[in-house]
Amino acid sequence: MKKIVVTGASGYLGGRLCNALHRQGYSVRVLVRPTSDLSDLPPSSSSAPLEIVFGDVTDYSSLLSAFSDCSVVFHLAALVEPWLPDPSKFFSVNVGGLKNVLEAVKETKTVEKLIYTSSFFALGPTDDKGIADENQVHHEKFFCTEYEKSKVAADKIALEAASDGVPIVLLYPGVIYGPGKVTAGNVVARMIVERFSGRLPGYIGNGNDRFSFSHVDDVVEGHIAAMTKGQLGNRYPVTGENASFKQVFDMAAVITDTKRPIFSIPLWVIEAYGWLSVLFARITGKLPLISPPTVHALRHRWEYSCEKAKQELDYRPRSLREGLAEMLLWLKNLGLIRYPANITL
Repeated sequence: MKKIVVTGASGYLGGRLCNALHRQGYSVRVLVRPTSDLSDLPPSSSSAPLEIVFGDVTDYSSLLSAFSDCSVVFHLAALVEPWLPDPSKFFSVNVGGLKNVLEAVKETKTVEKLIYTSSFFALGPTDDKGIADENQVHHEKFFCTEYEKSKVAADKIALEAASDGVPIVLLYPGVIYGPGKVTAGNVVARMIVERFSGRLPGYIGNGNDRFSFSHVDDVVEGHIAAMTKGQLGNRYPVTGENASFKQVFDMAAVITDTKRPIFSIPLWVIEAYGWLSVLFARITGKLPLISPPTVHALRHRWEYSCEKAKQELDYRPRSLREGLAEMLLWLKNLGLIRYPANITL
C-alpha cells in the first residue's frame, strides 16, 4: 500500500481528500500547521493510519520530514482568499511553497508522483473564446486577483519542473462547492447563506459571468484517480458545469421552492461595497466576503471543459443541480439556511 502525504490537509478540499483516502484504506501523513483546525480529519486506525506532521510549506525542513518514505504527494496547500492586506503572502505560500515542495520531492527521492492542485484561474479567463481546455495559457495582460497572479506564476514553475523530469501531474479545479467547511475555498456556500439570510437581496451583476463549478467530492475523486491514471507532466481541468451565479441562485430557488431574487445588483455597487468591506477589514482584521478583486473576476468568463479528465481519469462530475441540492440540504441541516419543511430534496 502506497504511503501518501497531503499538504493543506486542514483545508476545505484537503480535509475531504484525507477522509476519502482514509475510507479507501490508505496510509496518510498530513502536513499541517500547529494552529490548524484538525476537526475534519479522519481518526487514525490500524487499517488506515493517519500520521500528523506539524510544519508549513514555507518551512523546507518540515517538508523533508513529511515526505520521508512517502511515494505519493498531494500538494493542496494554498492561500485562497479574495483579498489580503499583504498580497505578498499569496506568493510566499502559493509560489514559494510550491518551489519548496518540488525541491523536497527531488531530495527525498522516494516520491513517485506529485499531484499538484492548481486552479482554473491559472489558465486564465475565457472571454470571447467559448469553452477552453487544458491547452489554454493565461494571457497575462491583466490579473483580476493577486491569488490568480500567484497561481499563474506557480503554474509556470510546475510545468518547468515537469519538463525537468519531476513526476508531477497538474489538476485545475473550478469554483469548488459542496458540503464541508464554509471557508473562502467554499465561496458558493457562503454566497448561498448570504442570499437566504437576506443579506444578499439580489443577483450579483446581470448574469454575464460564467464559471466552471466543481463539486468538492468530484474533485476529490479526480485527485485519487490522478494517483494511478494521471500521466506525468499532463494538465487536467477537474471542472464541471459552466454557469453564472445568476443561474446558481435561480437553481437554488427552484430546488428549495423559494422566491428568486427580483432585481440585479450592478457590479459597480458591489465593488463599492467591496471597498467598504476592505476598509472594515483593515480596521477589524476580519477578511471580507466580497472585495474589489472578486468583482473584477465576476466581469469575466471562466468556462472550461473537463473532457480530458473524463477520458483519462474516468472523471465523472455530477450536474450542478444535483450538487446544489446536496449542498442546500447540508446547509439546512446545519441551520445556516431555511426553506419550506416539505422540501426534502
